[in-house]
Amino acid sequence: MSIWSRIADALSALASGEGLTEVFDRLRTPPEKTVAFTIAVIALSAKMAKADGLVTRDEVMAFREVFHIPREDEAGAARVFNLARQDVAGFEEYAKRIRAMFGQDQGTLCDLMEGLFHIAMADGSYHPGEEAFLLRVAEIFELPETSFRRLKSRFVPDAAPDPYDVLGVDPDMPLDEIRAAWRQLVRDSHPDRMIARGVPEEAVKLSERRLIDINRAWEEIAAREHA
Repeated sequence: MSIWSRIADALSALASGEGLTEVFDRLRTPPEKTVAFTIAVIALSAKMAKADGLVTRDEVMAFREVFHIPREDEAGAARVFNLARQDVAGFEEYAKRIRAMFGQDQGTLCDLMEGLFHIAMADGSYHPGEEAFLLRVAEIFELPETSFRRLKSRFVPDAAPDPYDVLGVDPDMPLDEIRAAWRQLVRDSHPDRMIARGVPEEAVKLSERRLIDINRAWEEIAAREHA
Protein backbone atom coordinates (compact mmCIF):
# COMPACT_ATOMS: atom_id res chain seq x y z
CA MET A 1 0.00 0.00 0.00
CA SER A 2 1.45 3.38 -1.01
CA ILE A 3 1.84 6.22 1.45
CA TRP A 4 -0.96 8.10 -0.31
CA SER A 5 -3.33 5.15 0.02
CA ARG A 6 -2.56 4.93 3.73
CA ILE A 7 -3.10 8.66 4.18
CA ALA A 8 -6.34 8.59 2.20
CA ASP A 9 -7.60 5.70 4.32
CA ALA A 10 -6.74 7.63 7.49
CA LEU A 11 -8.54 10.78 6.33
CA SER A 12 -11.52 8.70 5.26
CA ALA A 13 -11.67 7.37 8.82
CA LEU A 14 -11.69 10.96 10.09
CA ALA A 15 -14.41 11.93 7.62
CA SER A 16 -16.54 8.98 8.75
CA GLY A 17 -16.42 10.15 12.36
CA GLU A 18 -13.40 8.42 13.86
CA GLY A 19 -11.53 10.73 16.22
CA LEU A 20 -8.16 12.32 15.55
CA THR A 21 -6.72 10.61 18.60
CA GLU A 22 -7.57 7.13 17.35
CA VAL A 23 -6.27 7.79 13.83
CA PHE A 24 -2.98 9.35 14.98
CA ASP A 25 -2.45 6.68 17.60
CA ARG A 26 -2.33 4.10 14.83
CA LEU A 27 0.38 6.18 13.13
CA ARG A 28 2.39 7.10 16.21
CA THR A 29 5.58 5.09 15.95
CA PRO A 30 8.30 5.29 13.26
CA PRO A 31 8.14 5.09 10.32
CA GLU A 32 4.45 5.91 10.67
CA LYS A 33 5.37 9.15 12.38
CA THR A 34 6.29 10.56 8.98
CA VAL A 35 2.92 9.47 7.60
CA ALA A 36 1.14 11.18 10.48
CA PHE A 37 3.12 14.35 9.84
CA THR A 38 2.24 14.18 6.15
CA ILE A 39 -1.46 13.80 6.96
CA ALA A 40 -1.32 16.87 9.15
CA VAL A 41 0.55 18.92 6.54
CA ILE A 42 -1.98 18.01 3.86
CA ALA A 43 -4.94 18.71 6.12
CA LEU A 44 -3.63 22.07 7.34
CA SER A 45 -2.50 23.08 3.84
CA ALA A 46 -5.87 22.29 2.29
CA LYS A 47 -7.82 23.95 5.09
CA MET A 48 -5.64 27.05 4.96
CA ALA A 49 -6.12 27.24 1.20
CA LYS A 50 -9.82 27.40 2.02
CA ALA A 51 -9.26 30.17 4.61
CA ASP A 52 -9.69 32.92 2.01
CA GLY A 53 -12.91 31.29 0.80
CA LEU A 54 -11.52 29.80 -2.43
CA VAL A 55 -9.03 27.04 -3.19
CA THR A 56 -7.21 28.16 -6.34
CA ARG A 57 -5.27 26.16 -8.92
CA ASP A 58 -2.11 28.02 -7.85
CA GLU A 59 -2.54 26.84 -4.27
CA VAL A 60 -3.01 23.26 -5.41
CA MET A 61 0.13 23.57 -7.55
CA ALA A 62 2.05 24.96 -4.57
CA PHE A 63 0.97 21.94 -2.58
CA ARG A 64 2.31 19.72 -5.36
CA GLU A 65 5.62 21.61 -5.27
CA VAL A 66 6.06 20.75 -1.61
CA PHE A 67 4.90 17.16 -2.01
CA HIS A 68 6.32 15.28 -4.97
CA ILE A 69 3.58 12.92 -6.07
CA PRO A 70 4.41 9.93 -8.29
CA ARG A 71 2.10 9.67 -11.31
CA GLU A 72 0.64 6.40 -10.09
CA ASP A 73 -0.36 8.06 -6.80
CA GLU A 74 -1.88 11.26 -8.22
CA ALA A 75 -5.46 10.03 -7.88
CA GLY A 76 -4.94 9.07 -4.23
CA ALA A 77 -3.22 12.35 -3.42
CA ALA A 78 -6.04 14.32 -5.04
CA ARG A 79 -8.54 12.40 -2.92
CA VAL A 80 -6.60 13.26 0.23
CA PHE A 81 -6.43 16.97 -0.59
CA ASN A 82 -10.09 17.15 -1.59
CA LEU A 83 -11.21 15.44 1.61
CA ALA A 84 -9.30 17.94 3.73
CA ARG A 85 -10.22 21.11 1.84
CA GLN A 86 -13.98 20.73 2.18
CA ASP A 87 -14.00 23.38 4.90
CA VAL A 88 -11.74 25.10 7.42
CA ALA A 89 -13.40 23.49 10.43
CA GLY A 90 -11.18 21.28 12.51
CA PHE A 91 -7.84 22.84 11.61
CA GLU A 92 -7.09 23.65 15.26
CA GLU A 93 -7.39 19.98 16.19
CA TYR A 94 -4.83 19.04 13.54
CA ALA A 95 -2.52 21.76 14.83
CA LYS A 96 -2.89 20.56 18.42
CA ARG A 97 -2.12 16.97 17.42
CA ILE A 98 1.01 18.11 15.63
CA ARG A 99 2.08 20.13 18.68
CA ALA A 100 1.68 17.06 20.87
CA MET A 101 3.40 14.84 18.30
CA PHE A 102 6.60 16.88 18.07
CA GLY A 103 6.78 18.26 21.59
CA GLN A 104 9.69 20.66 21.95
CA ASP A 105 10.93 20.12 18.40
CA GLN A 106 10.50 23.73 17.30
CA GLY A 107 12.48 23.08 14.14
CA THR A 108 9.89 20.74 12.67
CA LEU A 109 7.05 23.05 13.67
CA CYS A 110 8.79 25.93 11.87
CA ASP A 111 9.24 23.69 8.84
CA LEU A 112 5.51 23.11 8.76
CA MET A 113 4.73 26.82 9.12
CA GLU A 114 7.11 27.47 6.24
CA GLY A 115 5.13 25.11 4.01
CA LEU A 116 1.87 26.77 5.01
CA PHE A 117 3.22 30.21 4.12
CA HIS A 118 4.42 28.87 0.78
CA ILE A 119 0.94 27.66 -0.09
CA ALA A 120 -0.77 30.77 1.31
CA MET A 121 1.22 32.99 -1.05
CA ALA A 122 0.81 30.77 -4.11
CA ASP A 123 -1.99 32.93 -5.52
CA GLY A 124 0.03 36.12 -5.04
CA SER A 125 -2.05 37.58 -2.22
CA TYR A 126 -2.10 37.37 1.56
CA HIS A 127 -5.72 37.29 2.66
CA PRO A 128 -6.77 38.37 6.19
CA GLY A 129 -8.32 34.93 6.60
CA GLU A 130 -4.93 33.34 5.89
CA GLU A 131 -3.24 35.70 8.35
CA ALA A 132 -5.73 34.74 11.07
CA PHE A 133 -5.31 31.04 10.25
CA LEU A 134 -1.51 31.15 10.37
CA LEU A 135 -1.43 33.25 13.53
CA ARG A 136 -3.69 30.74 15.27
CA VAL A 137 -1.59 27.78 14.14
CA ALA A 138 1.59 29.54 15.33
CA GLU A 139 -0.10 30.21 18.67
CA ILE A 140 -1.03 26.55 19.05
CA PHE A 141 2.53 25.55 18.11
CA GLU A 142 3.77 28.01 20.77
CA LEU A 143 6.17 29.55 18.28
CA PRO A 144 7.82 32.80 19.39
CA GLU A 145 6.48 35.96 17.78
CA THR A 146 9.93 36.55 16.29
CA SER A 147 9.73 33.21 14.45
CA PHE A 148 6.36 34.11 12.96
CA ARG A 149 7.59 37.54 11.88
CA ARG A 150 10.68 35.98 10.35
CA LEU A 151 8.62 33.59 8.24
CA LYS A 152 6.14 36.27 7.25
CA SER A 153 8.90 38.65 6.18
CA ARG A 154 10.33 35.98 3.88
CA PHE A 155 7.08 35.07 2.15
CA VAL A 156 4.79 38.13 2.21
CA PRO A 157 5.99 40.93 -0.11
CA ASP A 158 4.38 43.70 1.95
CA ALA A 159 6.21 42.48 5.05
CA ALA A 160 9.66 44.01 4.70
CA PRO A 161 12.26 41.25 5.19
CA ASP A 162 14.30 42.69 8.04
CA PRO A 163 17.55 40.67 7.95
CA TYR A 164 17.68 40.49 11.75
CA ASP A 165 14.19 38.98 11.82
CA VAL A 166 15.21 36.48 9.15
CA LEU A 167 18.09 35.29 11.35
CA GLY A 168 16.09 35.62 14.57
CA VAL A 169 18.68 37.88 16.20
CA ASP A 170 18.68 41.25 17.94
CA PRO A 171 20.32 44.17 16.10
CA ASP A 172 22.26 45.00 19.28
CA MET A 173 23.99 41.61 19.38
CA PRO A 174 27.75 41.51 18.64
CA LEU A 175 28.53 40.56 15.04
CA ASP A 176 30.28 37.37 16.18
CA GLU A 177 27.08 36.18 17.88
CA ILE A 178 25.01 37.04 14.80
CA ARG A 179 27.50 35.11 12.67
CA ALA A 180 27.15 32.12 14.99
CA ALA A 181 23.35 32.29 14.71
CA TRP A 182 23.60 32.44 10.92
CA ARG A 183 25.90 29.42 10.82
CA GLN A 184 23.56 27.45 13.08
CA LEU A 185 20.60 28.23 10.81
CA VAL A 186 22.61 27.08 7.80
CA ARG A 187 23.42 23.81 9.56
CA ASP A 188 19.81 23.32 10.68
CA SER A 189 18.56 23.89 7.13
CA HIS A 190 20.84 21.28 5.58
CA PRO A 191 18.72 18.55 3.90
CA ASP A 192 20.42 15.75 5.86
CA ARG A 193 19.71 17.49 9.17
CA MET A 194 16.06 18.03 8.21
CA ILE A 195 15.57 14.40 7.22
CA ALA A 196 17.13 13.33 10.51
CA ARG A 197 14.48 15.44 12.29
CA GLY A 198 11.80 13.38 10.59
CA VAL A 199 10.73 15.89 7.93
CA PRO A 200 9.38 14.10 4.82
CA GLU A 201 11.71 14.32 1.83
CA GLU A 202 9.00 16.07 -0.16
CA ALA A 203 9.14 19.03 2.23
CA VAL A 204 12.93 19.27 2.37
CA LYS A 205 13.06 21.19 -0.93
CA LEU A 206 11.76 24.28 0.85
CA SER A 207 15.11 24.43 2.62
CA GLU A 208 16.72 25.65 -0.62
CA ARG A 209 14.67 28.85 -0.52
CA ARG A 210 15.31 29.16 3.21
CA LEU A 211 19.07 28.95 2.73
CA ILE A 212 18.96 31.68 0.09
CA ASP A 213 17.05 33.97 2.45
CA ILE A 214 19.34 33.16 5.39
CA ASN A 215 22.51 33.84 3.43
CA ARG A 216 21.11 37.03 1.91
CA ALA A 217 20.20 38.30 5.39
CA TRP A 218 23.70 37.59 6.71
CA GLU A 219 25.32 39.33 3.73
CA GLU A 220 23.13 42.41 4.31
CA ILE A 221 23.98 42.55 8.02
CA ALA A 222 27.70 42.02 7.41
CA ALA A 223 27.70 44.76 4.78
CA ARG A 224 26.03 47.17 7.22
CA GLU A 225 28.57 46.41 9.91
CA HIS A 226 31.50 47.04 7.57
CA ALA A 227 30.06 50.11 5.85
